[in-house]
Amino acid sequence: MELLIYFVLLALLAEVLGTVGGFGSSLFFVPIASFFFDFDSVLGITALFHLSSNIAKISLFRKGFDKRLIIQIGIPAVLFVILGAFLSRFVDNTYLSLALSIFLISISILLLVFKNFILKPTFVNSISGGALSGITAGLLGTGGAIRGLTLSAFNLEKEVFVATSAIIDLGIDLSRSVVYFSNGFMHKHDMYLVPILFVVSIVGTFIGKKILNRFSQSQFKYIVLSLILLVGIAMFIKQIIN
Repeated sequence: MELLIYFVLLALLAEVLGTVGGFGSSLFFVPIASFFFDFDSVLGITALFHLSSNIAKISLFRKGFDKRLIIQIGIPAVLFVILGAFLSRFVDNTYLSLALSIFLISISILLLVFKNFILKPTFVNSISGGALSGITAGLLGTGGAIRGLTLSAFNLEKEVFVATSAIIDLGIDLSRSVVYFSNGFMHKHDMYLVPILFVVSIVGTFIGKKILNRFSQSQFKYIVLSLILLVGIAMFIKQIIN
């Protein structure tokens, strides 16, 4: 029971941070859940948690989203998350996690240090970012940071950023949930967590939105990149220790 309380509190923290960062809770939830469950179960639980999380974000941030980016980033993301989820049965995630952590550290430091450098908001970058975020979400359970980096290139208003990211992520989660289920990653003994995490996603999104309203656009972008850097460092340390 005590472990469940810790897990729920940490899941709530992941949801709040994911909402403030704008790239979803899975970036924080996957490392947290991995301390409580095996990796296959983490993938299945994360997909289900994220479904309710994104529905909550779309409801609370429904005033704005970018239809063009939903198509340009969302379509390749959905296609590649299906591929990644299928390959997750056969690929050793240790090296992929290490590579992802190095990528996140490098790109976030680049954008934090060279503040005048911005990723070009091009069609090619949209497609590439969507595909890369999709396949990492399928393989590792999280691709939100890459999607966040891609969306940040377009300097969207923070509400539009969160809503657009959530709609794309909803398509990703629906797609990978089907594949994870067929892979046998969703276990009956874990289903009691679904209603608990549903409540956590609503409460965490609400708190995250309240916090987000207190920041300016420039502060918001700095927070996004800083959170990505911290997660990248945490992932790298975890892989080195293991």
